[in-house]
Amino acid sequence: MLFQFGSYSSLLLISFTQGMIYSALLLRKAIQTENKSNYWLSLFIFLCSLFIAPWMLGFAGWYDNQPYRDFMFYMPFQQLFFIGPLIYFYTQSLLNPSFRLTQNNFLHLLPGILYLVYSVVIWVYDQLILQDYYFYADGMDKDFEEWYQKLGLLSMIIYFFLSIRYYNVYKKLMFQVVSYADSVLFKWIRNYLIAFLVMLLLPILFEIIGYFYPEIKSYQGSWWFYLFFSIVMYYIAITGYSNPTNATIPFKVSLFDKNPILLLDSNTSNEVESVIDIAHETFEETNSPEISLWKSKIESLIQEEKLYQNPELTLTDLAKKLETNASVISKTINQGFQMNFNDCINNYRIEAVKNSFSNGEHKKSTLLGIAYDCGFNSKATFNRAFKKNTGKTPKEYLLNI
Repeated sequence: MLFQFGSYSSLLLISFTQGMIYSALLLRKAIQTENKSNYWLSLFIFLCSLFIAPWMLGFAGWYDNQPYRDFMFYMPFQQLFFIGPLIYFYTQSLLNPSFRLTQNNFLHLLPGILYLVYSVVIWVYDQLILQDYYFYADGMDKDFEEWYQKLGLLSMIIYFFLSIRYYNVYKKLMFQVVSYADSVLFKWIRNYLIAFLVMLLLPILFEIIGYFYPEIKSYQGSWWFYLFFSIVMYYIAITGYSNPTNATIPFKVSLFDKNPILLLDSNTSNEVESVIDIAHETFEETNSPEISLWKSKIESLIQEEKLYQNPELTLTDLAKKLETNASVISKTINQGFQMNFNDCINNYRIEAVKNSFSNGEHKKSTLLGIAYDCGFNSKATFNRAFKKNTGKTPKEYLLNI
């Protein structure tokens, strides 16, 4: 098989090969762990590797020799309309264990499928019917036509913002329904979205540079773009493979509806009547008798049973103990306590910590030990919550005792 080794082709060959290896490893991991997010990341890395292939094989001499030239023309390596939806599906499957490829979700893949059909039609007409170049009479690979590259970039930008929107909705929801929100915000999601943003900015950056240095738009100059692209892909592949993210709170949400989110029962596939309103940017106090009654019940239960000591306490847990649904408890905490569920429980934990300090427990135990006993699950979360509650760090607070 023809492959002309050189500095251009060899470096891209390494990136292409590594991408394919990590795609296979992610697929294997997905099968072993039944973690659906790894399926989507595996497909994403696979398509990114194919994205590099035309330049790698072009520098290896494939565009200059037959039958490799025809293979390059008619093989749709750059599937730009699939990359954006895959990132969007990956984001959803990371954050939401109830995510499935439904009929509505499948529609996101339709542009990519239509481009595949378009590629097949071109091959059938040129190779089987006409048996000559018609679509490729100009000798230019259709993957690099300006309309396709521009629309492909636009598609990826749209899905990037949809992924950001989904993550922001998820963050709001977690602060409303769990008492350990900081630990499920997942740094990896922020990191890979930033890496994907870099991917999107690369063609724009090289376009700008091309105005001042036209040589960057040449065939050899474009190699730098694919090199940087492969580096970002490699980062996503490595860190994504080692990522331990495992979301446990299932939910349904419409990104274009500011109002409810429907929580799902984590033990069954059935929907439960738990509609959580995440639209609260401010938590307005109300004098409603119903809110006051439920507030009193919540305060009594939390203090008597010291529920705040449970580091994995959720809104649903509290609702079950009070024999009501999560919607009622969420509304009561938002309007009765003027805060979200996460902050509300952390305030109880901080008060317990301060009581421990007053009793001299800090002389017998470490600060972290006291924090864990009061329900915190990490030092960082404890420090942030303590500073938010008191305006001081734990050590500064102790100096004033």
